[in-house]
Parts: sequence; structure tokens; C-alpha cells
Amino acid sequence: MARLYHVPLSPFCRKVRLSLAEKKIEVELVEERYWEQDADFLRRNPAAKVPVLRLDGMLMAESAAICEYIEETRPDPCLMPKKPAERLEVRRLVSWFDDKFHHEVTSKLLYERVNKKMTGEGYPDSSNVKSGAKAIKYHIDYLSWLLDHRRWLAGDNMTLADFAAAAHLSSLDYISDVDWNRSAVVKDWYAKIKSRPAFRSILADQVPGFRPPSHYADLDF
Repeated sequence: MARLYHVPLSPFCRKVRLSLAEKKIEVELVEERYWEQDADFLRRNPAAKVPVLRLDGMLMAESAAICEYIEETRPDPCLMPKKPAERLEVRRLVSWFDDKFHHEVTSKLLYERVNKKMTGEGYPDSSNVKSGAKAIKYHIDYLSWLLDHRRWLAGDNMTLADFAAAAHLSSLDYISDVDWNRSAVVKDWYAKIKSRPAFRSILADQVPGFRPPSHYADLDF
């Protein structure tokens, strides 16, 4: 069985979990306190980051590389289009969320509100929280624009781009930092993707010291 070293609210770990679950790959989840710099974990990944996946006799790091490996070795169901231009768009959007969205929103909200408490780094920086709360509005508007022109974020079919976006948004939704009333089309898209069986284990996550809002696991929110 595959084994994933992860942190429950990490969007990068959640993206990998969604890919594994969508392809029905059984996985053992092991919570990793990566900030403690445990020697065994550093041997698994000297970068001291999660996720780390043990699969096919290998240890894999970096969520984008892991997801591409899963896709190449388990192509059914498909999470990457066949045409090069369409694959490019999926990769662009995955990078958008894992880089731009993460830097402007996730790191300013989730990391300030949750990660600092978990790692004992102190209290949230109010200027960062304010910046993240402002930036997420822009990103939701961009998602809304994409979904006004497409059935899913990257085109007609659900792809890894949708999982990357949903991974970040679900983590932020756990701490009530997503205004779902800002865009009906984004809310409908999220309701559709979180109703998939692949999302079940993520919606069951519980983080000590933090309670999700009542709508978090509600499929008809």
C-alpha cells in the first residue's frame, strides 16, 4: 500500500490525496510534523517539506512531480488532457494556485492563522492576514471569469487544475476564509467537485484546536 507523509490542511498534500483517491489508489496517511526536522523525515526528503509519497518502491517529493508521476503511471481516470495546448493550460493553472495563489493568499491566511500556532511561531501577523483577505477576492473573481467561459477550470473536463484549486480553497474554507457568496459560479463549481468520492477523506479531516464551519462538509452548502 502507498504511504503519504502529510499535514491535513496542507493544500499541496490535499492535491496529492485527491489525485490518489480519484484513481482509487489505497494510501496510508501518516501525519508528519515536518517543522520538528525529524532525522527519519529528513532522510525521506532533505528539503523537509510535505508531501512525501512512498509508491512503487520509491520515495517521491514535490506535489507537482508526484501528481504527474501518478498520472503517467495510472492514466485512468484521466486528469490531464491529451492535446499539448490543453495540457499546458492545466499546468499553468496548477502553477497559478501552487505559486501565485499560495504566495498571495494561502501563506497569508492559512499559514498565519493555523501553521504559526501549530509550529509555535507566535501570533498571526495582522498585515499579512489583511493582505490575504484582500487578495482572495481577486482570485475568486478570476475563477469566476474562467468558469464563465468553461465547464471546468481548464476546459470541458475536470483536470488536475481543479484539484489544485480545490485543495487550496478547501484548506481555507476549513478556517472560514472563503466568501462563497462572492461568486455563484465558483460556489457551484466547488460544490460539484467536493461532492466527488475523492473528497470524502479530506472533508473528514479534524485539526486539533480548530473547528471547521458548519457548511464545511455539507455537500449542499
